Amino acid sequence: MSNKTSSEKKASKQAKKESSKSDKKKFEILVEDEHESSDTAPPNDEGEVTLSDALLRLEEAEEVVLKQQDDVLRVQAEMQNLRRRTEQDIEKAHKYGQERFVTELLVVIDNLERALESAKLNEEEEANSKEGDGYDKVKAIHDGVDLTLKSLVGCFKKFNIETIDPLGEPFDPLLHQAMSIKENPDVESNTVTLVMQKGYQLHGRVIRPAMVMVSK
Repeated sequence: MSNKTSSEKKASKQAKKESSKSDKKKFEILVEDEHESSDTAPPNDEGEVTLSDALLRLEEAEEVVLKQQDDVLRVQAEMQNLRRRTEQDIEKAHKYGQERFVTELLVVIDNLERALESAKLNEEEEANSKEGDGYDKVKAIHDGVDLTLKSLVGCFKKFNIETIDPLGEPFDPLLHQAMSIKENPDVESNTVTLVMQKGYQLHGRVIRPAMVMVSK
């Protein structure tokens, strides 16, 4: 019975050894299978796709920023141009806002100058006559018209309204309007020999050219 027991013990030990070897072999096979599975599994491209997408989005964002910067610069340039044009318009409005009013006053100056010339002629005629009272009356009218005209011309100068009286000067088509051309051997060609009507300019802008006669 002891022999049997010894034999059973040996058989049991042998079975355990074989079972241990089998488990070890299975474990090695399992480890190899897991290793091969990890080696043969397709690579995970999830990280690469995310990086590529991030780079693409970054590039798109940079393009948007550049476009917005260009838009901002364009808007700033347009605002500067608009501000400059507005300032110029305001300056012109201040300078030339009274142009229409001045044009109406030119008729008054023209009439005063004609009245002054007429009074001067009558004054000379009365001075040559024997009636002293008539001379004094005409002279008083002459002096009154002359004073009124000088006051109005002085007012014009305060508002940068200048007279264009080019007698004896070269003809300038920007300032003068030639009403007639006449030969005159005493002066050079293209010279203003007669001013039929004076011209005026406001802050350098011609509001009425001088009407003149020019030599040829």
